[in-house]
Amino acid sequence: MNSGVSPRARTLALALGALGVVYGDIGTSPLYAVKECFHGLHAIALNTGNILGVLSLIFWSLTMVVSIKYVAFILRADNNGEGGIYALLALIPVSKSSIPTRIHSAVVIAAIFGAALLYGDGIITPAISVLSAIEGLKVATESASSFILPLTCVVLLLLFLVQRHGTAGIGKVFGPIVLIWFAAIAALGIAAIKSNPHILIALNPLYAISFFAENRLHGMVVLGSVVLCITGGEALYADLGHFGTKAIRLSWFSIAFPALLLNYFGQGALLLDNPDFAFNPFYGLVPKSFLYPMVALSTMATVIASQAMITGVFSLTQQAVQLGFSPRMHIVHTSSETRGQIYVPHINYALMLACIGLVLAFRESSRLAGAYGIAVTATMGITSVLYFFVTTRRWQWSLWKAIPLVGIFIVFDLAYFGSNLLKLADGGWFTLAVGAVIMIAMTTWRDGRAELARKMLSTRFPLSLFIEDVAQKNPQRVQGTAVFMTVSPVGTPSALLHHFKHNHVLHEKIILLSVRSVDFPTLPDDERLNMEDLGQGFYRIVAFYGFREMPDVPEVLKMASRFGIQIEPSATTYFLGRETLLTTGDSKMMQWRKTLFSFMSRNAWTAPAYFGIPSDRVIEIGVQIEL
Repeated sequence: MNSGVSPRARTLALALGALGVVYGDIGTSPLYAVKECFHGLHAIALNTGNILGVLSLIFWSLTMVVSIKYVAFILRADNNGEGGIYALLALIPVSKSSIPTRIHSAVVIAAIFGAALLYGDGIITPAISVLSAIEGLKVATESASSFILPLTCVVLLLLFLVQRHGTAGIGKVFGPIVLIWFAAIAALGIAAIKSNPHILIALNPLYAISFFAENRLHGMVVLGSVVLCITGGEALYADLGHFGTKAIRLSWFSIAFPALLLNYFGQGALLLDNPDFAFNPFYGLVPKSFLYPMVALSTMATVIASQAMITGVFSLTQQAVQLGFSPRMHIVHTSSETRGQIYVPHINYALMLACIGLVLAFRESSRLAGAYGIAVTATMGITSVLYFFVTTRRWQWSLWKAIPLVGIFIVFDLAYFGSNLLKLADGGWFTLAVGAVIMIAMTTWRDGRAELARKMLSTRFPLSLFIEDVAQKNPQRVQGTAVFMTVSPVGTPSALLHHFKHNHVLHEKIILLSVRSVDFPTLPDDERLNMEDLGQGFYRIVAFYGFREMPDVPEVLKMASRFGIQIEPSATTYFLGRETLLTTGDSKMMQWRKTLFSFMSRNAWTAPAYFGIPSDRVIEIGVQIEL
């Protein structure tokens, strides 16, 4: 008799968890999406035609972008069960026969920019979500206005301070709270629709078309506010590895999608009868006796939405480090059971300061809305482009099959992105600035590491000649194992050359260890190592790690025992090269990029801490390199 959990029960449990993590962001959009259309900086006239037009746009945006594009198609592009923009990039073949080098380089740059924009999204989401929730106090009483900003800052401060404890514990209540949230907003929407069912005719796409025909350019500006209803759509794909396709689709079509539609149409029904609630139609649906409990529930829901985005930024940072787009950072694993539970202190406090600074600078959720849409729409467009290359290069779809489908996606993406560009001066510049700065840093680090590797490789002494020299000179060998960490598994590490030159002795066993990242999220242990016996007590080990994994050098040495290499941890010394970069070389990199790369290199997290090497067993040998 099978005592385990049935597949159906497991899927239901994952679907409940997905509600809290995947749909926290898109699930709290009703707090501000409709409000921005009729009461924001670029509000449209409040009349029946515009209300029906906006509701029609919201319905078809959720249907085409979230339900069809992401849930039905993008989720199919899983990289060994994992999703996200880097996972999608890794699915694109890199051989010249599959895709020309220049095109692949452009695709990589686009993916880096899309990832960089998600950092901007990670700053704005907590700020606008929590602020819009607490602004509900103003609906209850005008005297609460002076408390909104301080309360928002306190909630954000607490949210970021608890990150170091990990989300494993509070994560268990995410799903049930968001389930209550969706039930509440659906009930509020149903009550309003009952009083004015006429709003349901907005399901007809002709109302969306007539909206643009009547409002022209202003209609496009309002589309930039409508796009707020699909923020968080990218999380559907990014969290694929945590919940799986079945659970994400089940929770979307059975709970999240219906609840969102009911609430949006409820807000539209309310505005048809009570235009005075345009300043906050979401809280206009709430009976006065339930206003304070609803503000509390909204705040909890927005904190959960923010938590999901913060966790996503942590995961994105880890992937960027592994893929060579970011310097090493201090990454803390907050759970011994769940690999994905990580905390990145530097990123956490940078996000905290940026979020609180945004709230104090913009002061109202309406003013923040202008900065929000650009990051979402640009990333969605980049995802569509990457998906096109996956379908045509990896899945071998014909152009006649791929172009019509992806073309529809890109038409929607460009419409949303173009409408948000019209709000560039109202805050959209912030997201693009954040994305540009992070992209410059990432590409500089990538190019700098490539140039550094080229310089080191060009001056590297052939390993075969070094081992022949050792055999001829027969130097004194001391007991124990020496591990020389080297970026490139080619040639003799400079640290080994300097050590032998100055000390004239070698250990009994010499391990030349390289840690390489692969285009897979995770790797099984039996595919982790590649070992080569070079003779004279020399061994070369290449350890492979997926872009969602953290390297662990002592664990690698334990695994090496299956190749017959017995290594005693207490008799092992690790030799690392510490490069001092000089920007006076003949590298083709621009001078300011050399300076930036040198600064990032000096401030990277230490190699012993990052690779899990005991600090009391490390010897660092300095090397000067001109870039």
